[in-house]
Amino acid sequence: MTIKKLGPEELLALDKFSVDEGNPHIIVDKVICAKCSARECLIVCPARCYRLKNDEVNFEYVGCLECGTCRVMCSGKGVTSWNFPGASFGVTFRCS
Repeated sequence: MTIKKLGPEELLALDKFSVDEGNPHIIVDKVICAKCSARECLIVCPARCYRLKNDEVNFEYVGCLECGTCRVMCSGKGVTSWNFPGASFGVTFRCS
């Protein structure tokens, strides 16, 4: 039997996401983020939910792993609100 080592993208594809449209569990203040020079969120988010587009930090909560890394690592306090998603929403981790 051979066990295939999966990369991060393949492992994330195994997870199931139920999104509460219009009610994000994380709120990011783009004004604060625009002033941030460190932009740790672009590096530390394991799901890569933070992206740089036109020199602006954008956050897409669909695909968030709810780990809280962005909240802990944000030096500029751009993550103004972080809560777990409501009942029956969020990530469901599955094994292969």
